[in-house]
Amino acid sequence: MELFAENFLNLDSLLQVYPLLLQGLQLTVLLAVVTLPLSILWGLALAIACSFHNRVLNIFLIGYIDFVRAFPVVVLLVLIFYGLPLLGFKLSGFTAAVLAIALNNSGYFGEIFRAGIESIPMGQIEAGRSLGLRGRHVIALIILPQALRKALAPFASNSLELVKTTSIAALVALPELLRSARVAQEQTYNPTPLMAAAAIYVVLLWPFARWVAVLERRAQMQR
Repeated sequence: MELFAENFLNLDSLLQVYPLLLQGLQLTVLLAVVTLPLSILWGLALAIACSFHNRVLNIFLIGYIDFVRAFPVVVLLVLIFYGLPLLGFKLSGFTAAVLAIALNNSGYFGEIFRAGIESIPMGQIEAGRSLGLRGRHVIALIILPQALRKALAPFASNSLELVKTTSIAALVALPELLRSARVAQEQTYNPTPLMAAAAIYVVLLWPFARWVAVLERRAQMQR
């Protein structure tokens, strides 16, 4: 037990590097704050575009959604950060991470919102049109509010996954929480900073995970 505490719960090592961990936490939060709204808006735009049922456009949009969902986000980040400079587009690590995470998650959010929109009965759309509402007004005032409510549980679950995905930014040497913990470990020759980073993730995300579980149970009860 003493050996475990010395190697994984070493308070002296933690006190030496906690400013580095706090800096990494700030960057992780910033990544999540930037990428989450971008992914949501991008995905919502894809779902709304699909709702107009243009055959050619839908083939392209659904193909895009399937592609970005199937493409590993880690590979996407590497291609953006190391591949685009070969074409003359050099991006910072932060920009590359934001773009990779947003591209990947827009596909998931797009499919979530698309499923929510398609779950609304056609009768409600026809009723809105009979009241003289145009297509975009029917979508904005009738379809989207109901679709978003039905999609709340998978939406929250994917948001949680997005926050955890921010750790891939360590691959491009961006000093987010995981990268900072690894640097701290190298400075202290002790894995305690990695344990601290894991504990920070759990403390931050566990309440959100419990909320997602509640939403999923409520969604199952309403079926």
